[in-house]
Amino acid sequence: MRHIRANEITGSDGIRDYLAAQEKKSLLRFLTCGSVDDGKSTLIGRLLYDTKLIFDDQLAALERDSKKHGTDGSGIDFALLVDGLEAEREQGITIDVAYRFFATPKRKFIAADAPGHEQYTRNMATGASTADVAVVLIDARQGVLVQTRRHSIIASLLGIRHVVLAVNKIDLVGFDRKVFEQIASTYAAFASSLGFASITPIPMSARYGDNVTKRSDRMRWYCGPTLLDHLESIVVDAIPQSAPFRFPVQYVNRPNLDFRGFAGTIAAGSIGQGDEVVVAQSGKVSRIKRIVTHDGDLARAVEGQAVTVVLEDEVEVSRGNMLVAPMARPNVADQFAANIIWFDEHALLPGRSYILHTETGQAGATVTELKYRIDVNTFSHQAAKGLELNEVGVCNISTQAPIPFDAYGENRNTGSFILIDRMTNATVAAGMILHPLRRATNVHWQVLDIDRKSRAVLKGQKPAVLWFTGLSGSGKSTIANLLEKKLYDAGKHTYILDGDNVRHGLNRDLGFTEADRVENIRRVAEVARLMADAGLIVLVSFISPFRAERQMARELMEPGEFVEVFVDTPFEECAKRDPKGLYARALNGEIKNFTGVDSPYEAPQNADIHLKTAGHSPQDLVEVLEVRLRRGGYS
Repeated sequence: MRHIRANEITGSDGIRDYLAAQEKKSLLRFLTCGSVDDGKSTLIGRLLYDTKLIFDDQLAALERDSKKHGTDGSGIDFALLVDGLEAEREQGITIDVAYRFFATPKRKFIAADAPGHEQYTRNMATGASTADVAVVLIDARQGVLVQTRRHSIIASLLGIRHVVLAVNKIDLVGFDRKVFEQIASTYAAFASSLGFASITPIPMSARYGDNVTKRSDRMRWYCGPTLLDHLESIVVDAIPQSAPFRFPVQYVNRPNLDFRGFAGTIAAGSIGQGDEVVVAQSGKVSRIKRIVTHDGDLARAVEGQAVTVVLEDEVEVSRGNMLVAPMARPNVADQFAANIIWFDEHALLPGRSYILHTETGQAGATVTELKYRIDVNTFSHQAAKGLELNEVGVCNISTQAPIPFDAYGENRNTGSFILIDRMTNATVAAGMILHPLRRATNVHWQVLDIDRKSRAVLKGQKPAVLWFTGLSGSGKSTIANLLEKKLYDAGKHTYILDGDNVRHGLNRDLGFTEADRVENIRRVAEVARLMADAGLIVLVSFISPFRAERQMARELMEPGEFVEVFVDTPFEECAKRDPKGLYARALNGEIKNFTGVDSPYEAPQNADIHLKTAGHSPQDLVEVLEVRLRRGGYS
């Protein structure tokens, strides 16, 4: 690291002055992105080296590692300063986002080095979510590639408004001005509709340092700034302290009866003692009594500070809620439109239930409509039933409960979300909220005087949804039909929702693609919930091949109301029975997307009732069911 000379700082006053000067410097967050092997890690390594921000032992280690892992012959491989994972060094690629802090006399920087490989696009989006500037690298030999376009679109969606077009490896094309100008022109035409406030093209060689921190003598035809000059001088728009106050509550701190505070980080705006605030979801009003920190109380706190606020009134505020400015409240709705970037190898399917995480909390969520997919080459809007890995689209999302949010364009912190797969707990998407849907504010729950409990009492029974799942031909419908007869004879009020019967009416418009199967179960689950609300015992007989949809159906019901019955019949036995002749046709290729043949069946892992049909008659299995239902109080 650059050594501070003795005459630069003398005594405690000199140290304080130095630290104060560092504190006053502005901070710029920038991201290096683009296609694979365009030199992103090398560029950041070169910046750190040229600004003399490497310790002597780091330099020695870099020289040693360059001999072992380097791709630059006998020279220093600057990429190794950033590629810290052993797997990255072995493969010569970036896998995770690497963050590096450095400072110059003019500014402080946090650099995020994003991977270029398609399978790590989610990591690039992570780095872009907090960046002010995107440094988009392009290999001068390759020009604008698909991943260049994809990263640029993601940067735009994530609110980055300033781009540096770093045409790298210009030395490998003989420092040709025409190559540089052609690439800059192609990119400008491509990015013209992305809404960037500025695009600054710079020809450079990160390997040799041309136009990185020093102007290159080998490109006298270039009259623009070096990369470092531009990063030191660029002015970016930050969230002003005058922005509406937003304080997502992350923790309710109540160590004793005399203290009740709400901890979190201010997402926007500022707040002071005595200021009026509103609880976003309930609309309850109070005032700030104290702003507590580890170092003592503050009179005022601003965006980015982690504090605990104490209110003057005992209003209900829980984790996941938000304290906001009374005259500029966020949206509170359960339906909104959003841009979405899909990260999972398994396609996004409208109708499937996910867990939506926001700055304030989480809620069950469903993509109700995929409006279109964005083509990364032409920007055209394409009709689609799903999104594949790394695709970008616009969709409508419905949450199980209203959540507070702002449009992403107004506030990155309160306008972003991720989607989590319910079964694997993997992050499958990142989203940016565009606006609430009009119907979200126009449609309200109507309070009814007769509730589900009253209807159940009238019928003298406990409502239930018995969800029979299993392969086609496993015996689901037969067992459900026999059980309903028994319940009917016992005076119970029942109804069967059978897979084939429902497809004659409610779901007649659906086929057998994976997306259609998801929507098929979503509709049936909603109908089953209404019937249970009416006090009925509902028997649902559907293959329902996916665990995620069965879990979604369970969560729609009241606790203890959903009973999953796995009718477990081996594939060979189902194919042997083949009551509808479907297995034979599917195995001959005459039917596509047939469960168990060319479409998967995800067997229950912890079914409430597991019926193994081998060696047992349907009547025997119904008797087992009756015993289990009596134990549960359903019959």
